Amino acid sequence: MTKKRLSKALAAAGIASRRASEEIIFAGRVTVNGKKILVPQTLVEWGTDLIRVDGATLQGEGSKVYYILNKPLGYLCTAADIKGKRVIDLFTKEDGRLFTAGRLDKYTSGLLIVTNDGHFANKIIHPSSNIEKEYIAKVDHEILHDHLVALSKGCLIEGGFVKPIAVSKIRRGTIKIIVGEGKKREVRLILEKVGLQVHELKRVRIGQLTLGDTPEGQFRTMSAREKELIFE
Repeated sequence: MTKKRLSKALAAAGIASRRASEEIIFAGRVTVNGKKILVPQTLVEWGTDLIRVDGATLQGEGSKVYYILNKPLGYLCTAADIKGKRVIDLFTKEDGRLFTAGRLDKYTSGLLIVTNDGHFANKIIHPSSNIEKEYIAKVDHEILHDHLVALSKGCLIEGGFVKPIAVSKIRRGTIKIIVGEGKKREVRLILEKVGLQVHELKRVRIGQLTLGDTPEGQFRTMSAREKELIFE
């Protein structure tokens, strides 16, 4: 068996996405053959090296699972042990350590991908993939032409310039907005910048993968074709 980077090995074992696995390593939570490792690029080999995370021994790369979830409001996209409701608690323990490919905040519902495949999750969330995300927002005012013009021009948010790929009015107080990278709370913040307070926000598309008719709080197994649609 060939050696691979420690961060990639953790992701393949379903610990977290590649990026999150690096943070786990940096935090000193991983040992290899009894020695704490802080370098994600450290080469390891399953069957030869004893890898532990928080003292628990990893057995290797398990079977991969991929789910499409219609995330309900009030749930957090975290694997941390918290008192609040977590997205991963909607799934059975039989699937092992699951995590979300990207995040939706507590007050946003809709399309979310949940998996134990760190490489796949990392590919989705990495900016270089340039994957579109489509949201439907209900706001507190009628959406005017001036709002659409201002949104289309983009704005500065938390020190960075953000510009939607497309915006369009659906109804009086409902707007569709498509973004690229999808930074934290990006959609809410850009709408607030033009004077629109968000009452409801739902993600309905990632790449060409749509939420479909999956009921809120329910999930379904992702097909091979649906996995491809994310990157089209």
